[in-house]
Amino acid sequence: MFRQASLRSRAGFSLIELLVVVAVLLTLMAIAIPNLMRARGNANEASAVASLRAISTAQATYQQTFGLGYAPTLAALGPGAGGGPTPAAADLIDQVLASGGKTGYIFAYSPLDPNGDGRMDSYSITGNPVVPGQTGSKYFFTDESNVIRFSLTGPATAASTPIPPQ
Repeated sequence: MFRQASLRSRAGFSLIELLVVVAVLLTLMAIAIPNLMRARGNANEASAVASLRAISTAQATYQQTFGLGYAPTLAALGPGAGGGPTPAAADLIDQVLASGGKTGYIFAYSPLDPNGDGRMDSYSITGNPVVPGQTGSKYFFTDESNVIRFSLTGPATAASTPIPPQ
C-alpha cells in the first residue's frame, strides 16, 4: 500500500490542479492586459504632445532661419538628401515625424496663406490616433500660438481645451 501511494505521488499533477493554475493565469491576464493597453495609449498620447511641440519649435526656427514664413509642408521641416539645410529640407525634425505619423498618431499639417502672396503666415496641425481608443483616446491641435489643445470626442480645433503647461 505504501508503495502504491508513493507511485501515485510521482505521477504528476491532477487535472483539477492544472485547471486551477490555468484559471489563475487567465485571471491575472484579464487584469494586466487592459492596464497594459491603457499605459500604451497614454505613452502614445505623451509622444504625440512631444511631437507637436517639436513641430511648433521647428516652425519657429524655420521662420527665423529662412525668413519665408512657415514651412509649406511638414516634409520641408525634415531632412534632405544632404548638402545642408534648405527651405525644401530644413532638417529640423526627423524623417519619421516629417512623414506625418509617429507612435500611433497621424499628424495633418495645414499651412495658411491668408494674404495670397505665397507666404505661409500661419498654420495648424492636428494629431489624431490611428485607431481611436486603442492607440490613443485624445485628439490634438496646435497652431502658430504653440498652445496644444485636445479633445476626447473627435478632432481637436482652436476652440478645444488647452493642455496645461508642463
